[in-house]
Amino acid sequence: MRLDRSVGWVERLIRILSDDEQQRAARFCFEPDATRFVVGRAALRTILGEHLGIDPDTIRLTYGPQGRPELAPPFDATGLRFSLSRSESLGLCAVTRGQRIGVDVERVRPLPDMEAIAERMFLPRERRAIRRLPEPRRPQAFFERWTRMEAYGKALGEGIAGSVERERDAAAAAVGRWSLEAFVPDPGYVAAIAVEGRISRLICRSWPGVNARLT
Repeated sequence: MRLDRSVGWVERLIRILSDDEQQRAARFCFEPDATRFVVGRAALRTILGEHLGIDPDTIRLTYGPQGRPELAPPFDATGLRFSLSRSESLGLCAVTRGQRIGVDVERVRPLPDMEAIAERMFLPRERRAIRRLPEPRRPQAFFERWTRMEAYGKALGEGIAGSVERERDAAAAAVGRWSLEAFVPDPGYVAAIAVEGRISRLICRSWPGVNARLT
């Protein structure tokens, strides 16, 4: 989802949002943030509406302990699950049925505290793998690992997964309990998706537009 849109786009799309979403959009201090929120939520509602066969403005959402949006009754009875992520002007929405799911996207960029974050959040073998790379390639490797960790944490409903969960993920993936896939949604970005069970088919589409590039 390309989130930077014109005023005309925003004026049309905001009509799809619920009253509380419109109020939330009005509370943003900076217009680009408000625009990205409106476009992202309108895209989410349109995507869910396509899968549910209903008008997007009739969908009701609820929020979990982490603030994650979920389908409210009676729509949750369909078994449709989704996950959202945004990095700057690019957003992702992953959708499945009957399986826990998480998605994360990040723009690849240098971070002044990248090593400190890796020291605190990554496993020793992950840190060693990044340090072995030439410096210009380290941000790419860092965000590839970060998006996998975030996607899995979102699928669990626990935010960023800790070392124990990530070790458990490796064991679970080995017996087919979880699937992790990396892909490139746009040049300069990396993303990952985590799904409970096997991924029989992974389709990536632009909203609205042509297919995104998978790797």
